[in-house]
Amino acid sequence: MTATDNHWSLAEYTGDTAYLDQMLLPQYQSVNVDGTSHSKAQILAGAAKNRGTDIATANGKVAAYRSAHPYGTITTIHDNTAVATFYDQALGAQKGIKSSDIFVYADGRWHAIYSQHTQVEQAH
Repeated sequence: MTATDNHWSLAEYTGDTAYLDQMLLPQYQSVNVDGTSHSKAQILAGAAKNRGTDIATANGKVAAYRSAHPYGTITTIHDNTAVATFYDQALGAQKGIKSSDIFVYADGRWHAIYSQHTQVEQAH
């Protein structure tokens, strides 16, 4: 799942809409902390604006974001369904869930169907 998550991030930064189109299921929804939902079409349109971005620059942006916002990951897989959960390392997986992505394994690869993002209080 880590490889899929990494490729997903790079695809959004570089405008690789072909990858995103095959990885996100048609009914994919991403729900932000304010309850706003974004469809697959909206994600693709946003990524398309980044088309042509240098992959090295995108790798740097992803690495910089992850360095500034460290997180742990737990992945649970049952049959053809996986839940990737990302959490604040200072708060731990029980109190610091930042987001979760739900994937379905079909046609030899993982496909995202839903993402939920949350607002986490910072550890003191």
